[in-house]
Amino acid sequence: MLQQLESVKSKWGGKSHVIDKWLLERQALLVSYCSLAGINQQTECLPDADEISVFCSALLDYLSAGHFEIFELLVENDKKGQQLKEDLYPQLTKTTDAALSFNDKFAEAFSAEQASGFDVALATLGETLEERFALEDELIAHVHTHKA
Repeated sequence: MLQQLESVKSKWGGKSHVIDKWLLERQALLVSYCSLAGINQQTECLPDADEISVFCSALLDYLSAGHFEIFELLVENDKKGQQLKEDLYPQLTKTTDAALSFNDKFAEAFSAEQASGFDVALATLGETLEERFALEDELIAHVHTHKA
């Protein structure tokens, strides 16, 4: 996911302050995700509740920015833009719902019962985020090709 982000940043970065800021937020979310997942760490213990809560907060901020600020800026009201909205928004909403479900399950409390399913839930969330980022990248590509 980080390699894909770097590719998007190199291709579309510097063309829009709003998109650049959003991609930086995506990068911070991915770094937080990797830390939470224990990627590049030697330990096999679960993260503590505060780490999970901080990640969930960043996740909600990122999702909110997309839905309430960025998406409408990325798609013009032309015929192609409207078709893209119809095609992508239901898929984006599905990824949002999955991420919100993760948040609802783990953000406020982290019990022993939840711990047993945390790794699987986090891996599933990672797949969901990868799908979402690909959809968002289509929106970014649209705005740059449309305005070019």
